[in-house]
Amino acid sequence: MKYDVIVVGAGHAGIEASLAAARMGAKTLMLTLNLDHVGQMSCNPAIGGIGKGHLVREMDALGGEMGLAIDETGIQFRFLNTRKGPAVRARRAQADKAAYRSRSKRVLETAANLAVRQGSVERVMVENGRICGVETQIGEIFEAETVILTTGTFLRGLVHVGLKNYAAGRAGDFAAMGLSEDLAKLGFRIGRLKTGTCPRLDSRTIDYGELEVQTGDEPPPTFSFRTKQISQSQIPCHLTRTNQRTHEIIRSGIDRSPMYSGLIQSRGPRYCPSVEDKVMRFSDKASHQIFLEPEGRDTVEIYPNGLSTSLPLDVQVAMVRSIEGLERAEIMRPGYAIEYDFSDPTQLFPSLETRLVHGLFFAGQLNGTTGYEEAGAQGLVAGINAVLRVRGQPPLILRRDEAYIGVMIDDLVTRGIGGEPYRMFTSRAEYRLILREDNADRRLGPIGERLGLLDARAGQRVRNKTMRVAAEIARLRATLIPANQNVNAQLAERESAPISQSTRALEMLKRPELSYGDVLEMASLAEPLDLDEAAELEIDIKYHGYVQRQSEAIERFRRLEETAIPDWLDFHRVRGLSTEVRERLSASRPHSLGQAARMPGITPAAVSILAVHIKAGRARATTD
Repeated sequence: MKYDVIVVGAGHAGIEASLAAARMGAKTLMLTLNLDHVGQMSCNPAIGGIGKGHLVREMDALGGEMGLAIDETGIQFRFLNTRKGPAVRARRAQADKAAYRSRSKRVLETAANLAVRQGSVERVMVENGRICGVETQIGEIFEAETVILTTGTFLRGLVHVGLKNYAAGRAGDFAAMGLSEDLAKLGFRIGRLKTGTCPRLDSRTIDYGELEVQTGDEPPPTFSFRTKQISQSQIPCHLTRTNQRTHEIIRSGIDRSPMYSGLIQSRGPRYCPSVEDKVMRFSDKASHQIFLEPEGRDTVEIYPNGLSTSLPLDVQVAMVRSIEGLERAEIMRPGYAIEYDFSDPTQLFPSLETRLVHGLFFAGQLNGTTGYEEAGAQGLVAGINAVLRVRGQPPLILRRDEAYIGVMIDDLVTRGIGGEPYRMFTSRAEYRLILREDNADRRLGPIGERLGLLDARAGQRVRNKTMRVAAEIARLRATLIPANQNVNAQLAERESAPISQSTRALEMLKRPELSYGDVLEMASLAEPLDLDEAAELEIDIKYHGYVQRQSEAIERFRRLEETAIPDWLDFHRVRGLSTEVRERLSASRPHSLGQAARMPGITPAAVSILAVHIKAGRARATTD
């Protein structure tokens, strides 16, 4: 049977890629090693966080599935960084892992145009530099015009617990052993990375009595713009800490750590270190936070976030039991580290299609990223672009000023990962005040609607939101807040200067210490906006000058991005470029001056020389 799109893998990248392709009308096949582990959360049972929450909202705005999935299966929802600026505020939710997995499988199995099969892909079939299908471990052959690999940590995966190790894609799953070698033969640069996870604890053996309780927000914030409200009840998490005794135990067993004994050579994510790494690198710290997160409603397993480790099991037991509240805790599953293969993402086009094989796309941890959200966003883009390639249409390439997804993909294909797994942070985005969570639907909804991933109702919802915000701004501009004793008392409570005459509500909202809710209360107005609309209005008013400056910077950026580097340009024949710059540009073939400017080692002078050369070449072509 021949397909338009074959997706290899059923993790978060595979789910988004498969659903995007099928919903766009392509005949799609998903192949996975284990049909019972579709949508498995191999590490922490959570979606979102700083930077990551932005990716989920953007996926949802384009018509992706992750936001809907966590809204339906989440057990606790919170806003993070609420005391900081609007650019870095983000949602995070704890998931019921079993419910998330079950829902993902159900959505895939009931999707039109999508077949789901179990099988281990060992070879991609290539003819004349073009993909034509895949072959499984048992010799099954599936033909396709495009193939998307979303292999996660399964390529030659090796699990480490202490000085013991065994081949696995993750604990309990087989590794995929042949595909890496096949990709290397095709010319892909294959490297090795590492990640890890925490031991799982039995909730019945934890003493919560003296631990700090962390509850969810009320009302719980939704991830999906399509979710009206969260109806299920929330479950609390708890906070504890390591101590000096914990650190002594870790140091005493460090000689049996696979990382510190030299057994593991590959790099892990710097911003999500193991607990032994934290203890050894930050020896001045007396303790480290541990968040006890339930893995679901119908399980006693607890994920001790912050306790990722690959120490031997006996050391893990002693370490856990040295922590307050965990003195009698039982480990149900040990923590471990896993090494796996990845492919250098600079061998990709911004569409996530590979440069070496036409019609072959890579997404997720295969590209050197870490995290469910990063993987899902890449999967969505790869699924969309696979279908567009089948149709012979231009790919969807999101710019850095349009989406965090665009920032991530541009970072990967332009700069690579720099030797460690790539993780999304708000600090990676130059225009983060524009790329907020609250306006993701306004930025990307029209694209999702045009692609057929969102119906007309979603587009109308975005238009209605814009009209409601505009109407509320007009109302605030027309409303006067009286300069009376009651209003000035409220201003004093918020450490804001009193007013001596009636003042327009819109002007009051410009004060940084006053919220939208404060202004409505002083003006005796009802609140007509939802959470996202209110956030968008308040940010547009308070940060108008900053937004204007970023918009002007974006216009300058777009001019560079829109200057395409033509195929006829031979970098080796451009005078004024150094040998190193010529070699870097020839190897990567950036598609625009903007992308060239972001490449390591490419100076502003080199970009100027390219611009002059391109302009001169076009002038000669016009004259001819």
